[in-house]
Amino acid sequence: MPYSIAIDGPAGAGKSTIAKALAKSLGYYYVDTGALYRGLAFGLLQKGVPFQNEKAVEEEIKGIHVELLYENGVQKVLCNGVDCSAFIRTSEIGEGASVISQYASVREKLLDLQRNVARQHSCVMDGRDIGSVVLPDANKKFFLTASPEVRARRRTLEFQQKGESANYESVLEEVKKRDERDMSRAVAPLKQVEDAVLIDSSDLNIEEVVDKMLAYCVGSEA
Repeated sequence: MPYSIAIDGPAGAGKSTIAKALAKSLGYYYVDTGALYRGLAFGLLQKGVPFQNEKAVEEEIKGIHVELLYENGVQKVLCNGVDCSAFIRTSEIGEGASVISQYASVREKLLDLQRNVARQHSCVMDGRDIGSVVLPDANKKFFLTASPEVRARRRTLEFQQKGESANYESVLEEVKKRDERDMSRAVAPLKQVEDAVLIDSSDLNIEEVVDKMLAYCVGSEA
């Protein structure tokens, strides 16, 4: 039977990097749910749909098909059959994904897709509501966080490494605004569920966080 690991946490906590490394260590599928929302945001941007217009988003996403494809262990995101993986990591798409993720129609559209992956494959899945909504019966749950300042520094560096201009103070403000939006939204808000293990990565490197998670999985089917 497939084994599922849920990792939730705020933006910039290192969820994707950690989840990817953990999945590789275990030989599991890695499911970046945030990439699905970014894929939808990419499709909406291509259509010129304002992210803040909920009614327009609800109507237009009916014609946008997002899926995950795995090639040689690498996850790709397809939007209407086109690989958009290389275009969804900009700050504009990230902000758009955060906005549309508040809408019930968007979350409902992606829910079954995420759950189907977990039904078919042992996987590590990261996002904002994996342990609480998407996979409430996950075999192991983690809540990965870090201080807003640490997360802002990480994201600033990430943008700069991609050749994008980024100002730390502006990124910090964006991180705090996104935290507030994610935690206060009416549908599937960001929260730590009772059975999730809390891990603060502020003073830990990738290997240390992965080792901590692996230690919690020892003795389980993982």
